[in-house]
Amino acid sequence: MQLLLKDELPFTTVKISFQGEAIEIDNVLVDTGSASTLFAADILSAIHVTPEPHDKLYAIRGVGGSETVFSRGMDYVQVGKQRLDQFEVEIGGMDYGFEINGILGMDFLAAVGAIINLREFRIEFA
Repeated sequence: MQLLLKDELPFTTVKISFQGEAIEIDNVLVDTGSASTLFAADILSAIHVTPEPHDKLYAIRGVGGSETVFSRGMDYVQVGKQRLDQFEVEIGGMDYGFEINGILGMDFLAAVGAIINLREFRIEFA
């Protein structure tokens, strides 16, 4: 699957399903430096992923600073034809000062055996 290079960073499109509803999300950063996968709360609200009273909120930290997130198990997360069922993601504000709707982190990339080909800007799966 072809990666899109924006501001010298690799982006892809991800399909997510929650309780039978699915959405395709573009502008998702492929980030081997992120331990977990994170999506913007305003995007996932389209498929009724919202904070609930029993959710635990926690802070995550990265190069861009820190933010408060909650987590939720998705029916699946899919990149191209590669899909992980019952995959947990983090949901947060993602206000980083540039257009980004999610981060595809090492938890997903390692689980699917992703191969990131930077010569051809492609992501492939073992």
